[in-house]
Amino acid sequence: MSKETKKTKMPEQNPKERISNFDEVTLGYSAEDAINEAKRCLQCKNPLCMQGCPVEIDIPDFIALVAEGKFAEAAQKIKEKNNLPAICGRVCPQEEQCEQKCIVGIKNEPVAIGRLERFVADYVRDTEVIEGVMKQEKGKVAIVGAGPAGLTAAADLAKVGYQVTIFEAFHEAGGVLTYGIPEFRLPKEIVKDEVDKIKQLGVEIKLNHVIGKIKRVDELFEDGYDAVFVGTGAGLPRFLGLEGENLNGVYSANEFLTRVNLMKAYRFPEYKTPVYVGKRVAVIGAGNVAMDAARTALRLGAEESMIVYRRAREQMPARAEEIHHAEAEGIKFKLLNNPTKILGDENGFVTGMECIKMELGEPDDSGRRRPVPIEDSEWIMDVDTVIMAIGQSPNPILLKDSPEIETTDWGTILADDRTGKTSKEGVFAGGDTVTGAATVIQAMGAGKRAARAIDEYIQGSNK
Repeated sequence: MSKETKKTKMPEQNPKERISNFDEVTLGYSAEDAINEAKRCLQCKNPLCMQGCPVEIDIPDFIALVAEGKFAEAAQKIKEKNNLPAICGRVCPQEEQCEQKCIVGIKNEPVAIGRLERFVADYVRDTEVIEGVMKQEKGKVAIVGAGPAGLTAAADLAKVGYQVTIFEAFHEAGGVLTYGIPEFRLPKEIVKDEVDKIKQLGVEIKLNHVIGKIKRVDELFEDGYDAVFVGTGAGLPRFLGLEGENLNGVYSANEFLTRVNLMKAYRFPEYKTPVYVGKRVAVIGAGNVAMDAARTALRLGAEESMIVYRRAREQMPARAEEIHHAEAEGIKFKLLNNPTKILGDENGFVTGMECIKMELGEPDDSGRRRPVPIEDSEWIMDVDTVIMAIGQSPNPILLKDSPEIETTDWGTILADDRTGKTSKEGVFAGGDTVTGAATVIQAMGAGKRAARAIDEYIQGSNK
């Protein structure tokens, strides 16, 4: 074991340089970095880190292989449980999951599990060979949505012998990995590579297929599928209902990031999908999506990009790493401020935003101190672009002809936490369409649990 008390530092692009490009901010470990970091692992007899992994990776074993310089074997060990390791190594909140439970972290910084996962996945990306496709004789499964939950469920089912077809509404697979997370945080070539490797397992992906519009869920069963997994995510944006939200220059973060990422607006004029960004941008919210939107706006030419949040800094839901990167790039934080009205000119363009100052009161149902308006503290923020990043809900298109699939008041699907079973026989669901907007790794965990339950369901039905 290494005596180092801190994680091996992750190399990064210089903040002053990276705000003018969409290249990846973090540059990844070298082989020497990875081995040194892996040697910090204690190889615990009772590895608590594994309890924090939603996709059940054998963390000590893969790290031991890295410490020995056996990078290909380490990647293979991860792939036993996780088919999207290069993605997870970049965007998962390891600090709240596996690394939070790391024993090394009690007295020192925890082992950089996520960075090591990324390293080995990148190391084998161009040389990895996917083993032959297993005979697909156990049954047919339809997956709705090619996001993290759907891709994970599809890969796990294909590995145990199912014929799997994914129906994806967009023209590219990946879901939020493709349309939501910016290039500088998750390069799209990484997503494409990991999706391609899932296809090599025998999974078919049908793009531009909107289930609920071109085909109902019941019709999938009529087509011979034994079970259906719904992993459509949460792509319907929320707004605050403020006066002025219909002005030009007001976006949902979902629309803004989709135009930039999926439709390649960041590569205009090569791609004819420009997106308007003014000189002064206000992003409402303080989660990872808000950080992504604010940092993207800066790269598209905004002179000032601000996070506007009604709570205090310690209550911001974004990852600490994303907040750190945003601050290093010059993003301003207007905390304890709540927008009340968006102002515009006679031509319908944003000219400013009225906010009211807040203070923290008693804790609310979430345990966080409730933000309370300060009387007569309204003020005008000088902005010409406003981006709403306050969460998303599932799109209701899928369920309009499937009333027997029960939903919550929020529009999310009611499904069993352990199995993903819904109220409709043979239909399972997981990810953001069940939980509302959450993390990539949580969606993947739901896809993995549902895949096991689908296997049990189909095999039980065939007896």
